[in-house]
Amino acid sequence: MKISSTNCRRGFARRAVLAGAALLAIGSVAAAQTLAPQPVPAQAPAKEGLAEIAGTRLYYWDTGGAGAPVVLLHPATGSALMWVYQQPAFAAAGLRVIGYSRRGYFGSDPGSKDNPGVASDDLDALVAYLGIPKFHAVSSAAGGGVALDYALSHPEKLFSLAVTSSNGAGLTGRETAARAASLTPEGFERMPPDFREIGPSYRAANPDGVRQWLALEHKALVGELLRQKFAHTASAEGLSTIRVPTLIMTGDADLYSPPALMRMMADQIPGSEFVIVPDSGHALYWERPDVFNRTVLEFIAKHQ
Repeated sequence: MKISSTNCRRGFARRAVLAGAALLAIGSVAAAQTLAPQPVPAQAPAKEGLAEIAGTRLYYWDTGGAGAPVVLLHPATGSALMWVYQQPAFAAAGLRVIGYSRRGYFGSDPGSKDNPGVASDDLDALVAYLGIPKFHAVSSAAGGGVALDYALSHPEKLFSLAVTSSNGAGLTGRETAARAASLTPEGFERMPPDFREIGPSYRAANPDGVRQWLALEHKALVGELLRQKFAHTASAEGLSTIRVPTLIMTGDADLYSPPALMRMMADQIPGSEFVIVPDSGHALYWERPDVFNRTVLEFIAKHQ
């Protein structure tokens, strides 16, 4: 479901009208599709393995097949295990679906703070290991920074790029980064992860879903949180060079990446599509998998 789209070279007023009209249009659908518990669907068959690359090993799963590859890039509170709502839906759409854990996350090597590596370089080594010359990248939160960094380094290897619930993790320029930092008070990172990342509507409607998400979040890290490097420095001008078809999507209750901030990032990427999903916080892929999957799959279908 496409909620709103933005050609980032148009005026702000035009975008505001489009976004407002789109949110009104989806209102009745969102009301009908409540945040009632959605059982985790049966997963598509997938091969699991460890990719030995550049002095480390990355855990991955891969549904295989002849479909266009899509690589899922997880948030900092997750791992390759978080995509239980996306894996079967994307595979059913005929795609070859790959999820992997970055260094320090479930199944992968812990990594070293002295030599954390560049996450986008690890991604490039992984797709080379899997024999994938070109793919769709779908990311959430911290995974969005990796995806953007990859788009700057290897645009020719991407069919499309979906950046969801992510303000670019330091790649979006000083003004956007400063506003992002101003949104969370001191001590915010020490608050419970479900409070920080899951929207209040979902927490109120689906406590069992919150517990399932927390169980996966607790399994995510294999050591201390590892902050990997970027290949590129923060620059709004850098993002303006991206020509990969890009989808920017966020929830209306996202404390890290609220719509106004995500719109600033979308402004920096020419031709990007911008989507706001109601009744969702930062864990959009988990809270609203119905809207997430439909929107991303429609976007991918346009850019095969």
